[in-house]
This record gives sequence, C-alpha cells and structure tokens, in this order.
Amino acid sequence: MAEADRASQADRADRADQACRAVGAGGAEKAGGAAEGPQGAAGSGASGDTGSGTVRIRLDLAYDGGGFSGWAAQPGLRTVEGVLTDALTTVLRAPVRLTVAGRTDAGVHAAAQVAHLDIPLQAWRLLPGRSQRPPGQALLTRLSGVLARESQQWSRSAGLSLPRGASDIVVHRARRVTGDFDARFSALERRYTYRIADAASPRDPRRRGHVLWLPEELDAGAMDAACAPLLGEHDFLSYCKPRQGATTIRTLTALRWRRVPQEGAGPDGGLVTLEVAADAFCHSMVRSLVGAGLAVGLGRRPPSWPAELLAARSRETAAPVAPPHGLTLEAVAYPECEELAAQAQRARVVRRLEC
Repeated sequence: MAEADRASQADRADRADQACRAVGAGGAEKAGGAAEGPQGAAGSGASGDTGSGTVRIRLDLAYDGGGFSGWAAQPGLRTVEGVLTDALTTVLRAPVRLTVAGRTDAGVHAAAQVAHLDIPLQAWRLLPGRSQRPPGQALLTRLSGVLARESQQWSRSAGLSLPRGASDIVVHRARRVTGDFDARFSALERRYTYRIADAASPRDPRRRGHVLWLPEELDAGAMDAACAPLLGEHDFLSYCKPRQGATTIRTLTALRWRRVPQEGAGPDGGLVTLEVAADAFCHSMVRSLVGAGLAVGLGRRPPSWPAELLAARSRETAAPVAPPHGLTLEAVAYPECEELAAQAQRARVVRRLEC
C-alpha cells in the first residue's frame, strides 16, 4: 500500500475520532460527567468512558513478524501481544488486556494493526507527569523506550544485531476513543497484501524477510482469473484451519492477483502481489488463498481448482498454506462513530449460509 494511501487513511481516522470524541464528551456532560479538558485524547476533550471508571484507548501499530510466534500470547514464546502487554504494564504500572483487530500468524507482518485496551481514567490523566504533553503522546514516548529495550535484549539473546534504539514493534498512535469502539468487532474490513518475487521479478535482498522468492515464473493473469470465483460470501472451510466453535463463513470483498508495473510503482515494482480484503479472516485463510493461487500460477493445478476446493468444504482437500513472511496486514477499516456499536453487535452473530 502506498504511503499516500496510508496517510489518507490516517487523516480519515483522525476526523472520525474527533467526531466520536465530540459525541462522547457531550454524552458525558449529559450524564453529569466532567470533560477531560486539555489532557484528553491527544489534547482534546473525550468521553471514552466504558462505564466503570475506565477509558478506552486505541493503539495503531506496526511490527515485523519475523521475530514473533504470532500475535496471540503463548507461554514461553515471544509474541506481539505478549511483548506489547508487558510494555504497557510497565508504563501504566497496572495489568492490561488487549483486544486486536487481526490475530496474525507467526511470521506475518503488520503495517497497520489496531488494538484497544481499557485503563483507569486517572492513570490516563497522570501519564504526562509534569510535562505539557497530552497523555497519548506521553504514552507513545514511554512505550517506544520500553519496546526498544525489549527488542535489543531479544536480538542479543538470538545472536542478532539490531541498531540502537530500533524495535520490531512500533506504536504510531495512542488516543482515547468512545467506549463503543471495539478493535475486533467494530472492524468492517481487514486488508492484506502478499508479495512474491518470481523468476521475472527484481530481487531486493533488503526485503527478503517480507517477500517470498520463487525460482519459477508465475502466470499472474491465470491466478487472478482462477481465484475470482472466491469473491463474496462462502464457507471457506477448505481454506481455513477452523477453531472449535467458530464459523468458517467469510465475505471476501476484494481479491486481486497482479504483476505490479516495473516503473513508478515503488518497492513493489515487478513483484507479483495478492491484494485481498474481507470482513474477517479465519486462521491461515489468506496464506491458503495464496497457496491455491500459486498452484495455478505454477501450472501444477488447473484454473478450476480454487473454486473446486471452495465447493468441497473439506479439510481433507485443503489448500496448501504459503509461507508467512510474504504476508502483511495493510489496513483495518471502521465505520462512522454512530455505527460502531451496531457493527460490533452484527459481527458477534454466528453466520450461516442460506440454503
């Protein structure tokens, strides 16, 4: 995704947050609550009150997934959730619980992950200390130092060299949001990109940890045509590793294989990419979509195979799972403020296909 697109998304998110904060502050005043004043969310008044003396904080972050065993905390393993939770606990001096938009697999990267946490209002107000910084900026500054130290310690233990002050997790923004915001259930769409350098692509060794290298040449046009029938709402059991009690019905809103033009396309020029978006993805679903496309693009399967897999709805004929390092979570989209609660309620409903 281009930097201009990310900046545009950030601007839209900021405008939406401002509208939500205005609504939230009005609600607090009607209920007899006090607005936060100059030390609100990044310096503006906000409600964000979850109804229990706490406020909801949205985090926008990015990470290099190469050094992590996925997002979800696991005993004895280094995970994004585990490292970020520990860092927040250190800064806030209180235990925290994170809710995330997308639980990425081990080795998968994120350019625009979103999470939220609830913290005591007083803890949020005290973050600036004696400085004049808004609480969100104070939290970012402290988190940056804690995360950098953790990354340095991990890299030394792994026998790696990491530049001083660098970290493989960066929290770009921290801001107070309305209590109706839920990073997971309020999301309308998650968007991913998978990047491949095949025999016809230029290869940049600096990006080898973020691009899959293949010695063969891919037929991107055949891959795109073969995967087109997967768009829309389907049961993606053949493309998922199902979790107990969870549905595998998802709605793909975008799926496009292409060879990026060589000239004027930035670092992705010449690569074969899959850009895919859905209301949600189940475990390993995106990498299974990639695996099915690769089988067609390499001539190992007929163009009808991805659709046949979908129709089979069987783990016995499941799609192959592509390596994780070529995959990046690019964006998470949310509705307008007044639709947050309704979207979260809709997302919690277990879906079933109409017969």
